[in-house]
Amino acid sequence: MFEFDQYLGFLAFLAILTIGFWLLIFLTAIIPYWIGGALMERLREIKESKKSKQ
Repeated sequence: MFEFDQYLGFLAFLAILTIGFWLLIFLTAIIPYWIGGALMERLREIKESKKSKQ
């Protein structure tokens, strides 16, 4: 059926595929959420600083 080197190649392929899948999920879901939260917090700080100046 499979020789040992083919088995290792298949396992390497599965590992790379899995890493790529989770990296794609991370880049499309977590990074924009983090950037959006940071922007909202920054805008809130700017509004509060304007209120305190008045």
